[in-house]
Amino acid sequence: MLGICRGRRKFLAAFLALLFIPALTWLYLSAGGFQEKPLLLSPLEAQTSTAVGGVGEQQALELRVRLVEEENRALRHKLSNPPKDPYAHHPQGVRGGNQSRTHSEEGTGDSDGQRNAVAGNGSDCIQQPTVDKCESIHVAIVCAGYNASRDVVTLVKSVLFHRRNPLHFHFITDSIAQKILSALFHTWMVPAVRVAFYDADELKSEVSWIPNKHYSGIYGLMKLVLTKTLPSDLQKVIVLDTDITFATDIAELWAVFHKFKGQQVLGLVENQSDWYLGNLWKNHRPWPALGRGFNTGVILLLLDRLRKLRWEQMWRLTAERELMGMLSTSLADQDIFNAVIKQNPFLVHQLPCFWNVQLSDHTRSEKCYKDVSDLKVIHWNSPKKLRVKNKHVEFFRNLYLTFLEYDGNLLRRELFGCPSEADHNSENLQKTLMELDEDDPCYEFRRERFTVHRTHLYFLHYEYEPSSDGTDVTLVAQLSMDRLQMLEAICKHWEGPISLALYLSDAEAQQFLRYAQGSEVLMSRGNVGYHIVYKEGQFYPVNLLRNVAMRQVHTPYMFLSDIDFLPMYGLYEYLRKSVVQLDMANAKKALVVPAFETLRYRLSFPKSKAELLSQLDMGTLFTFRYHVWTKGHAPTNFAKWRTATMPYRVQWEPDFEPYVMVRRDSPEYDRRFVGFGWNKVAHIMELDAQEYDFVVLPNAYMIHMPHAPSFDITKFRSNKQYRVCLKTLKEEFQQNMSRRFGFAALKYMTADNNS
Repeated sequence: MLGICRGRRKFLAAFLALLFIPALTWLYLSAGGFQEKPLLLSPLEAQTSTAVGGVGEQQALELRVRLVEEENRALRHKLSNPPKDPYAHHPQGVRGGNQSRTHSEEGTGDSDGQRNAVAGNGSDCIQQPTVDKCESIHVAIVCAGYNASRDVVTLVKSVLFHRRNPLHFHFITDSIAQKILSALFHTWMVPAVRVAFYDADELKSEVSWIPNKHYSGIYGLMKLVLTKTLPSDLQKVIVLDTDITFATDIAELWAVFHKFKGQQVLGLVENQSDWYLGNLWKNHRPWPALGRGFNTGVILLLLDRLRKLRWEQMWRLTAERELMGMLSTSLADQDIFNAVIKQNPFLVHQLPCFWNVQLSDHTRSEKCYKDVSDLKVIHWNSPKKLRVKNKHVEFFRNLYLTFLEYDGNLLRRELFGCPSEADHNSENLQKTLMELDEDDPCYEFRRERFTVHRTHLYFLHYEYEPSSDGTDVTLVAQLSMDRLQMLEAICKHWEGPISLALYLSDAEAQQFLRYAQGSEVLMSRGNVGYHIVYKEGQFYPVNLLRNVAMRQVHTPYMFLSDIDFLPMYGLYEYLRKSVVQLDMANAKKALVVPAFETLRYRLSFPKSKAELLSQLDMGTLFTFRYHVWTKGHAPTNFAKWRTATMPYRVQWEPDFEPYVMVRRDSPEYDRRFVGFGWNKVAHIMELDAQEYDFVVLPNAYMIHMPHAPSFDITKFRSNKQYRVCLKTLKEEFQQNMSRRFGFAALKYMTADNNS
């Protein structure tokens, strides 16, 4: 209808122009004896007539007439070839009740052109307004748990990739998802993006009375209470499932709100399966729906109108009535939405189905598109997700994987021309970076200290039950992709909780996910927290990674290790006993676990101290860094350790860098040290400055496993400027220590450090 109206307008305009322009031209050219001012055809002509007179006016007028005639010819040519209706291959039919319709009635055209699709969806020739450049688009998403938090990141990436407007995300989350997403957005620092969280646990009582068989559980019912949950002054919102991928600017969907008429308050796409037709199997009895019903993976909600219609009461009464016969919902909120629409069809504005291309095994999604340009939103609404059967599933899967592995750092782009709210964290960061001297040879080192790395906490499911005796210990380590093979071995050696920070790109994070999900060892361990710190910059941020892992420790104590060390069997229980023996709760102690190493890739791991000493004597094992850097562990006093049966105290010495167990409230690592060199040394120095006692455990040990040199140690060895900058940072750290700890820190200034 809209296309017909536009065509009539163009034809009428062209017809009038063809009649009017020649007459007007003759009038102007023969008006030399008239005294009135000539009629102005355009502002440009007005300026010309002011600047010149007589012949100049006539020449300008003739030029203007020729231009108009050319425009008329172009218009006549266009009218003789009417544009093809983009929705002509999706004619709309009439529907009613729960009866099946032809495939061409899928709702792929603009709903304003679907005259009989839903009551009240009329059409007229009014040009719909577009979304203002700086208008904020509001998006609501229900997200609960670890897996959903991963899924929502891909959805957000696809939205950010295409968007040109400010965004305001409203997340209805459990405590787990809120912790993950709040940390992610805080470190992502995307301009013109606001995030608000709403506690789903506080909303459970609103929907917990509804029996639900859907795999989404109680969280699958949360969309019903958005009018009550979201701010009362929020007028409209786009509601999305977490398994959505956008293939266009979300502003196009936001603009559809302008097409709502009458009492329409819900924008929905027709369900593309036969579920609500009730013919999938014998005795299949779905909830009532209008025709095929509607899918609630994408919803446009006019919140202000819904509140005026007393939506809360409307859906509750409908649900109570239907549950008397249905006993439970099968598709969560979707069943209740459809039951309400069945009774009140005027509420819905049917969206074209390309706004929710549903990829289940038995959907008619291919009716929504003919080529790539038709796609708007892809919905993986099957429990099988990427493994669904679909004619074009490979294309859809590749599109999804593109965003899954897309570098999220590239989405930190500014929206120029739109005033944005002041972000104090971003402003302070920019101010700090501006103060750095770019001509400083060590500028890149200094900049890395202030780089904000996007961080995804608890990338995999995590479960931890705190011990009742208060002695529990978490192993803390960090790694990159080239150390991934150590994970299974560490899990076999350490049965307690582990907190790991992984430095990965977006693509590597997905490789890690596949690796972990394919490992029986890793999947059997729920008490390992994997925290992804995404790559950015040219240095390995080793101390930042350690700090990220330390902050996610939930036990009273933590064992600060490295990923290429295997702890002795039973070290976890031994450290817990040492907590009690050495009264760690009431003393500032760092328990030293002596470190050894092997140069053999295959090692018969010693199961006791006696067996380790035997291998040490045979040359199978060495004290750690015996060949290259003895100073790092010399204060451990390995000679004394060989015969020790009781813990013994050692003194700090320059370059001491043991692996220790400390209380959770111990100081973090200094971020100025990146890559290779002085990262652990500085931390041990600070423990000593804070008067920690270093106590060596006589029956504990760990063994470093051989591996190829890291990229950072190679740079340290080959790049003189790298070593110069490391020395400069070390001196600045020592000066900082003297300012913080005064006279007691003088020994750090005068120590002869050759590292």
